[in-house]
Amino acid sequence: MQQTETATRHSLRHWLLFLLPSLMGVFLFMVPIQQADGVTIPIAALAKWLKATFALHLPLAVTVIVVASAILSTLYSLYRWKTGQKLRCHFFASLFEVTPVWLCTRILGAIFIVMTYRKWGTEMIYSGGTGGLVLNDLLPLLLAVFTLAGLLLPLLLNFGLLELFGTLFTKLMRPVFGLPGSASVNCIASWLGDGSVGVLLTSKQYQAGQYTEREAAIIGTTFSAVSITFCFVVLSTVKLSELFLHFYLTVCFAGVIAAIVVPRLPPLSRKRQCYIDGRVPTGHEEDVNAGESMWRVGLDRGLNKAAEVTSLTRVAQGGLHNALDMVFGVLPIVMAVGTIALMIAEYTPVFDWLGMPFVPLLEALHLPEAQAASKTIMIGFADMFVPAILASTIESDMTRFVIAALSVTQLIYMSEIGALMLGSKIPVNVFELFVIFILRTLVTLPVIVLMAHLIFGYLV
Repeated sequence: MQQTETATRHSLRHWLLFLLPSLMGVFLFMVPIQQADGVTIPIAALAKWLKATFALHLPLAVTVIVVASAILSTLYSLYRWKTGQKLRCHFFASLFEVTPVWLCTRILGAIFIVMTYRKWGTEMIYSGGTGGLVLNDLLPLLLAVFTLAGLLLPLLLNFGLLELFGTLFTKLMRPVFGLPGSASVNCIASWLGDGSVGVLLTSKQYQAGQYTEREAAIIGTTFSAVSITFCFVVLSTVKLSELFLHFYLTVCFAGVIAAIVVPRLPPLSRKRQCYIDGRVPTGHEEDVNAGESMWRVGLDRGLNKAAEVTSLTRVAQGGLHNALDMVFGVLPIVMAVGTIALMIAEYTPVFDWLGMPFVPLLEALHLPEAQAASKTIMIGFADMFVPAILASTIESDMTRFVIAALSVTQLIYMSEIGALMLGSKIPVNVFELFVIFILRTLVTLPVIVLMAHLIFGYLV
């Protein structure tokens, strides 16, 4: 009877809005396909085709975008400082309203990219091992992936798929991760979509009194993972895109282990179990009543989400905004932070020193080129892409695989996720983020190396 009511409550339009975009999104982002150079996913194949087709023009396009981001952000900041008002155009303001720190980062990224493109100034900045590597190898691929991902991610996020699977995972969240069932939607949105989405959503729900301090801190620092498309970018950077399925399964497995272990250790375990207004949870908050079918409730929620879509044009506009936000926001940061980090790695022994304590551990785990791999571990706290860039010159496929997977599962990188959490209401500070970064590294590294030995042992 209940199934009939669920089915008749929604029109054929709601069912089509739920099924067709969700299935298309699953195919584009989740289904492995076989190509001449190995197994990949459709969105990655499209990004590679886009990069190859416009290879000669993408470095200039990226340069123009990064410079435009810096100029428009500067002009908007001057306007805000002079008038004390925001522009009425929310679309423009959301792209170019940044804090002074990130404004300086965008400006620095613009300076670096112009110097690199024109080969002006010192070779330390524009050489093929520093700025040239970021501009010519990394940023064109990022531009292709961001454009496609931003436009197509609404297929996964806007038509009810997350609500369905979020409900199905309800009974796993509390006993396994110590989180309410409603957090599953945040976690899946972060895992499949983008970590920044998860951070902002978590902060908003924490301020609304839906999560306790501990729950908000755990979700923000544990489940705000990089998206599937980011994972492909990292794997492509280390030239192992044909192993995407093995890589993503390894990342998921290590991420789940970290999600179980790290929240039970300080500093997360010491966070207060109370809401933002001081209330203490009763322990009886449930998303699904006892006796109800999880599948039916989840399906009903998914259909309700699909029913909220009244304009496909508005959904497309949201996808376009997501793409522009990533392009104008992330590319300058990658250029600035990536170039600086590569200069430090190329011309100073800093990362040699920071990575030295990990050499015995990597050797004990029988990882080839342990000395070279150790240099990439700590730099992941600054930016997620840089370890993969540094690893691209390592000869061992298995070592590059491990570094790429570790850079994703470390999760706390200050060029985006860390900065977002510090700027949000989520109750964490810089020192706690650094400790969580170290804990995640120590927990996930042995898991990833073990999986790598199994994968490459089988492949060989």
